[in-house]
Amino acid sequence: MSYTGLKLELRDHTALVTLANPPAHTWTVDSLTALAALVRELNERREVYVLVITGEGEKFFSAGADLNAFADGNKMRAAQMVKRFGEAFEALAACRGLSIAAINGYAMGGGLECALACDLRVAESHALMGLPEAAVGLLPGAGGTQWLSWTVGESWAKRMILLGERVDAETALRIGLVDELVPEGQGLARALAMAEQVQKQSPSSVAACKQLINGARHLPPHQQLAAERTAFIRLFDTEDQREGVSAFLQKRAAQWVNR
Repeated sequence: MSYTGLKLELRDHTALVTLANPPAHTWTVDSLTALAALVRELNERREVYVLVITGEGEKFFSAGADLNAFADGNKMRAAQMVKRFGEAFEALAACRGLSIAAINGYAMGGGLECALACDLRVAESHALMGLPEAAVGLLPGAGGTQWLSWTVGESWAKRMILLGERVDAETALRIGLVDELVPEGQGLARALAMAEQVQKQSPSSVAACKQLINGARHLPPHQQLAAERTAFIRLFDTEDQREGVSAFLQKRAAQWVNR
């Protein structure tokens, strides 16, 4: 299938999604709709365990929204755009498997929010990240105020959003905005290597653990601890649990089926 502004390639158990709306891979209503649909479809493909997302070329991950969409002050068009942003990135954040952003250049506004919606982020040395919306009378409306605060803490979120500070790749690593820093041109390779690591884990376990970890953002520990025990027992209903224990005892690699 084709997805506007996106390219999809399946590599073993990894779905590689490349943002492809040159020159800066800005988001449109159509590409946001396509991303939400793509993630939903990948969730139904039991053989896909990991989603890796990157930008085409060497300069841009994504520059976010095209400001021409807001130039005439049309509130109806703006409402449609921000709704599509929310649907797309919330779908990405709720992706069943692990998601990894390979940030290969500028990640600004909705581009950074896309990366923040992923579970892990790898940045190339020349990457530059920011949420500059307040400089043009807007705000990060696709999860930025929330995901950035959860990821780097309140102070750095305020510096990046209220002061408009951009951060380079080294600073992003230091403040926890990205998980790894790699030389220019090696972001995708590192993200795919991480994808290979997670493929050794039970995809059923990964999905359950991801849901619990994300739940820690807004639920008190006593609720999450009870949910953790429930999820542990529920895994005994899966084929992957039985396969994982058998493979360990038989000293062989597990053959996961994501069921």
